[in-house]
Amino acid sequence: MSKLNICILGGTGFVGHSITDRLADQGHRIKILTRSREPHRSMLVLPTVSLIEGDIYDQSFLNQEFKGMDVVINLVGILNEFRGKPTFEKAHAILPAYVADACKNQHVPRLLHMSALKASNGGPSEYLRTKGTGEDRVHQMAGQKVNVTSFRPSVIFGPRDSFTNRFAQLIKLAPGVLPLACPNARFQPIYVEDVAEVFVQAIGNYHTYGKRYELCGPRVYTLRELVKYIAEVTHRRCHVVPLNDGLSKLQALVGEILPGKPISLDNYRSMREDSCCKGGFPEEFTITLTELEAVVPHYLGHERREHPRRRGR
Repeated sequence: MSKLNICILGGTGFVGHSITDRLADQGHRIKILTRSREPHRSMLVLPTVSLIEGDIYDQSFLNQEFKGMDVVINLVGILNEFRGKPTFEKAHAILPAYVADACKNQHVPRLLHMSALKASNGGPSEYLRTKGTGEDRVHQMAGQKVNVTSFRPSVIFGPRDSFTNRFAQLIKLAPGVLPLACPNARFQPIYVEDVAEVFVQAIGNYHTYGKRYELCGPRVYTLRELVKYIAEVTHRRCHVVPLNDGLSKLQALVGEILPGKPISLDNYRSMREDSCCKGGFPEEFTITLTELEAVVPHYLGHERREHPRRRGR
């Protein structure tokens, strides 16, 4: 693949770090748009990476920064709404439309979009509904002028994730007992480096143009199984108490008012929909999927060996 000019929105986040590392290793010129440059200066050690400070919700800013780009990658997403921060509608539905429009205006030929598994206009939560709306808008607005591909991952795990790390912290703070909402919710977690590899492989693969891909790991777990495994890996004695639907909803109501919203009503509604793929992994991508058990002990437990990174390349 020739060296490309690539602009990433959400590049300073969890998945963005992994994608940026891979693209920089290949020598591509990467521009990351961020509202605050200073906290992420460590990314500038990568010689082909630049950080541009600005408001990604400003269409004129996007039009300006997309000039001369070969690829735009939109990874922006939020798990909960907080006062003074972008809403689900703004982050998941409005921004993708702005991005697709700016790509068309600036003749950017390639757009990769991060959606979510089970995203749908008729989804049970605002998170899934707005993700579905944004995904649809990107594909509709891009038309034939921009080659767009969107990805729908299940929960993504890795050293910087907000899933396994959050439960590890809750287990640490729990007094030996952890009441667990939606214990039977099903997930098919995928490793962040596998997601990053899919994005990188998709850039120049014309077979992926116009398609929407579900991305899942090799195994399905219930939330209860995952939390018990995290307790085991972190060497914490914690009895997981599964809550029924009524108590799960009550815990979510209480979680809404706690600092950081450890669980919200919208999270509860999302977990009523199993986050599992219908079929196998997309055959367009050459990847050996990484087992959760091969990675999580290295960053949550006491093992400190190098994490699995580039398989199937």
